[in-house]
Amino acid sequence: MSLVKFNRRRFPWIIDDVQNWMDNEDFFSDDFFVKDRNLPAMNVKEHSENFEIELAVPGFEKKDIEVTMENDVLHICANKSKEEAEEDEGYTRKEFSYQSFDRKLKLPSSVNQNEKVKATYKNGVLKLNLLKKEAAKVPPKKVIEIS
Repeated sequence: MSLVKFNRRRFPWIIDDVQNWMDNEDFFSDDFFVKDRNLPAMNVKEHSENFEIELAVPGFEKKDIEVTMENDVLHICANKSKEEAEEDEGYTRKEFSYQSFDRKLKLPSSVNQNEKVKATYKNGVLKLNLLKKEAAKVPPKKVIEIS
């Protein structure tokens, strides 16, 4: 038995972009026309005192990444200056690509924007720590003794 790769180019009506365009759910969303599949993967964790955001941005240096916060929007962007193309000798296939990206996140009202945001970049992962407002912090669990 041999495996044959399915060629979508022969059947253009099956292309994902056309299928997504016809999907009514996406048509009414705010970012329908600006969908960018090159955005870095993101994880968001909510703790009782803060939010922790992680973005996978390998191939960049700290100086390439800019993080700003204004009007309830967290803006994360990175620009990589293009290096001179090296000779592609010996490559059968070359897929590494470190393109710039621009990602904006609407922050919940519970984020304390007056506090300093802690940001670290290590091993291709950008971590941000956003503190919550005092009123939004979840009080610790209180154990009530039964008499």
